[in-house]
Amino acid sequence: MTLKPYTYITMSMRRGEPSRVSVYFNSVDLRARAWLGETGNPCFDLDTSDGSVTVSTAGPVTDQDLTVAREIFNAAARYLGDCERLHSEQTAKATADEAA
Repeated sequence: MTLKPYTYITMSMRRGEPSRVSVYFNSVDLRARAWLGETGNPCFDLDTSDGSVTVSTAGPVTDQDLTVAREIFNAAARYLGDCERLHSEQTAKATADEAA
């Protein structure tokens, strides 16, 4: 099943509780980039034509910032591995179907 690209955003605001915003990008238009911001802080951005999400440190880089950066790196590596595996399986199936 192939879905059309879309962006899904939810926001939860309850009295006495922290607000929560969730953004889901399902798009071939997704771009990822990292750079140093104007203040010299590292930034990581996921961007589509519909919106973007930026992650940055709140000041000098802390041990917690390093932990988060490693979590982003590990999650991106797993995402890449899953995409490569699924693409390979889909390509093999399409080739087998064509040969049949």
